[in-house]
Amino acid sequence: MLVWCIKRQIALANAKNLIPGLTCFSSPLTRSAGMSSMAEKKDVDKDKPITRVLFCGPHFPASQIYTREYLEKYPFIQVDDVPLKQVPDHIGNYDLCVSKNMLFDSNVLSRAKQMKLIMQFGVGLEGIDIDAATKHGIKVARIPGDATGNAASCAEMAIYLTLGLLRKQNEMQISVKQKMLGEPIGETLLGKTVFIMGFGNIGIDLAKRLKPFDVKIIATKRSWPSNSEVLIPKAFPTQNGVLDDLVDEKGSHGDIYEFASKADIVVCCLSMNKETVGILNKPFISSMKKGALLVNIARGGLLDYEAVVQHLESGHLGGLGIDVAWKEPFDPNDPVLKFKNVILTPHVAGVTEHSYRSMAKVVGDVALQLHAGKPLKGIELVN
Repeated sequence: MLVWCIKRQIALANAKNLIPGLTCFSSPLTRSAGMSSMAEKKDVDKDKPITRVLFCGPHFPASQIYTREYLEKYPFIQVDDVPLKQVPDHIGNYDLCVSKNMLFDSNVLSRAKQMKLIMQFGVGLEGIDIDAATKHGIKVARIPGDATGNAASCAEMAIYLTLGLLRKQNEMQISVKQKMLGEPIGETLLGKTVFIMGFGNIGIDLAKRLKPFDVKIIATKRSWPSNSEVLIPKAFPTQNGVLDDLVDEKGSHGDIYEFASKADIVVCCLSMNKETVGILNKPFISSMKKGALLVNIARGGLLDYEAVVQHLESGHLGGLGIDVAWKEPFDPNDPVLKFKNVILTPHVAGVTEHSYRSMAKVVGDVALQLHAGKPLKGIELVN
């Protein structure tokens, strides 16, 4: 790695418009054997100016670490990361930007003079003003979750949070510390009704994994295919390529209150937009069964904080499992953590070795495609 780092610095020294203070990075993480193969070098013009890739902020660090590792044999691709507050000052020098949790408004985008593409290391694009990006001639894209294992990772986290609430994870830790055996008495998934709110890639992966628990699955989706069959990702081949038998009852967005009243567990898998912000509010939680569990692995902005706290205090909400929060990074002193029936994880639902290596490969390949002037593949453009 040291030799490569020296070679890269020599290459960068010959490039124009270098960014001061942004240095070569050597990853402390080891490479996964399954993702160690590099993209092919052929058809890439190494005589072109360096193509610069910017990762925004310090959070989700494996995203830039794994991308650097994937591109380490290509000194003509420069990968940097800068603090969120410094992004506006540096963004004008980059061709490709990975947004993570950076907010891109018209002002920031106006400074991206040579930017060709802003993409997410995942699927969520709610922090990007897509209309403003289009106005400034910048493409915006996400990485499809079904192709990288991101959706599967999120589905597994939803099950983890659900089981943690059912088996009273926090109270079990108290029993361990108090040297108590046989307490607490938990619940089982067996026979429960699970409401999957938003039946996209994550919802499908979740339903596929929940079915062996012998649960009833009800789900809402803004619009279902006319033939009532749900197309299944390639990762889950079944007869005729459909999952029509996976959902016991289907509904539309207008049925969310009715479905909430039937469910023992509500799992929110919605994307966040103007219509869904704060959708898990007082009317919705009030419509849930008394004692039902609420799990959110989508976006923190879908939750109405005051409504959640109120229903936890009253006992109407039986438990809350969240991987995303109303404010991130999460405040470790937030009063919501006083409840034994609350489980919080630090926005890691999609952060697994498999999904992050896969997404780093997508970002690396897109950088190589940009450098070569080729069509962009492996991403979903939204403008």
